Amino acid sequence: MEIRRVVVTGMGAITPIGNDVKTYWENLLAGVSGAAPITHFDTSLFKTTFACEVKDFNAEAYFDRKEYRKVDPYAHFAIAATTEAMTDAALVLEQEDLDRIGAVIGVGIGGTRTFEEQLYDYGGNMEKGPHFSPFLVTKMVPNMCAGLISIRFGLRGPNYTTAAACASSTYALAQAFDLIRYGKADVMVTGGAESCISPAGIGGFSSMHAISTRNDDPERASRPFSASRDGFVLGEGAGILILEELEHAKARGAHIYAELAGTGLGADAYHVTAPHPEGMGAANVMRAALAEAGMLPEDIDYINTHGTSTPMGDISEVKAIQTVFGEHAYKLNIDATKSMTGHLLGAAGAIEAIATVLAVQNDIVPPTINHEEGDNDENIDYRLNFTFGKAQKRPVRAAITNNFGFGGQNACALFRKYE
Repeated sequence: MEIRRVVVTGMGAITPIGNDVKTYWENLLAGVSGAAPITHFDTSLFKTTFACEVKDFNAEAYFDRKEYRKVDPYAHFAIAATTEAMTDAALVLEQEDLDRIGAVIGVGIGGTRTFEEQLYDYGGNMEKGPHFSPFLVTKMVPNMCAGLISIRFGLRGPNYTTAAACASSTYALAQAFDLIRYGKADVMVTGGAESCISPAGIGGFSSMHAISTRNDDPERASRPFSASRDGFVLGEGAGILILEELEHAKARGAHIYAELAGTGLGADAYHVTAPHPEGMGAANVMRAALAEAGMLPEDIDYINTHGTSTPMGDISEVKAIQTVFGEHAYKLNIDATKSMTGHLLGAAGAIEAIATVLAVQNDIVPPTINHEEGDNDENIDYRLNFTFGKAQKRPVRAAITNNFGFGGQNACALFRKYE
């Protein structure tokens, strides 16, 4: 079987630091934080009162009023990001075989905001008997993102959702990649979406001691690889990439951002929330992505880390990088864009893949913000270049992006310049 090459021809983003790819990228390079006090609900009784919310987003620009009410916010974000990505890719759908275009979307949790609202309504009106919206199920289930995208754009190819916690959208990328490589599709809409900044979302992660409580300084709360890190900052949004078979893209004169050359998927088989202490699973998926791309560690110039700002996770990932890259690790640029966007859970891999593609295209690496002088963890090797403080220009021939989820599910994607 011929293995086909896969390229990126379109991108769209709704993020806490920008509601389109251009703004998102500019704010990444500028080191802008998306963290601020939560506006979605009253946080006065919560230990954590801030998050990285999407700002100034008008969902009704993408839905009529009747349709808007039938869709959860996570899917609002997905449709908006897909609209941008499809426009960017300049696909003329009337000229395409829509049976050969599909969507695989990563969603970690799904319509939690809808589910909570419905339960509150039920609990507050129990004397009237059970009453639920007829749209509860379709707003809540995580596969609805992919379904809505296919309906909106008439895409009849493979259509489903991947759920692997915080690795969900990188799993989606890998699945879409394989569907194209092995001839089951020519074009795939892929990425992820999430909107869990809600009482249960904040409360659940808070009770696990997983999120930061730096309420007095939200913008500086997400501080990956710093000794003073105290957990991640919850984010929301969506990222969408259009993946396309190379010859199909060339035939229609598409703009090619980069080539997706390899992916790696695997598990820690260790613990439900804690990463493997030596980064075994993380190392395995990076090796797998390199092998699939036919590349060596020395061919990589940049790693967009999972880098959540959790005490154990950051250490584990650094160990994995050193295991895989050896002495070359000291020649890499490493960053953690979650220091600016927060952690978008199931959508994290998608927006970080977009950042990685743009770094490859533009030969510049976004910074890791919020590291303070002297804020050094004895378990982290600070001879590595974490791109602290400001973006750094350098040749980026190829780069990888990592995502690791609860359950020990790990994923890696490798992008390189298209030649």
